[in-house]
Amino acid sequence: MTTNVIVQQPPAVQVGMVQSNQWSTGICDCCDDLSSCCLGLWCFPCLACKTTSEFGECACLPLVDTLSPCVPPVSFAMRAGVRNRYGIQGDMCSDCIYAAFCNVCSWCQIAREIKRRKQTLVFVNVQPAPVAIAPVVMPSHVVTPVLTT
Repeated sequence: MTTNVIVQQPPAVQVGMVQSNQWSTGICDCCDDLSSCCLGLWCFPCLACKTTSEFGECACLPLVDTLSPCVPPVSFAMRAGVRNRYGIQGDMCSDCIYAAFCNVCSWCQIAREIKRRKQTLVFVNVQPAPVAIAPVVMPSHVVTPVLTT
């Protein structure tokens, strides 16, 4: 009599890291992601181009902002685009103000948001699985040798 038990684990479940209708960090929370903050401080065009590329747009697009004397159009559009894609509350007026007066901090916030929204957690069910082992039956006609000295 053999008993075989086959146990299959359920598949891993991926859950998005951030599922909110708010920015995951504030405009001045640069310390939440020091790599983006340092890149924005030391090489702002690199941060803007990298962030735009991670968002799925042309990496050179932020260079257009250097042509604008007032509100940087790409910074404004990127902030509005991130809000729209992730369902973040806000309006175009606040996007315009952040792009015009807090441009570097706004790009850092956008970079943090894209990074956090792309992260996923993987949950795996690790409950112990029952294992059945078939009993071993020794036939009665087998004689075990006995050593005598």
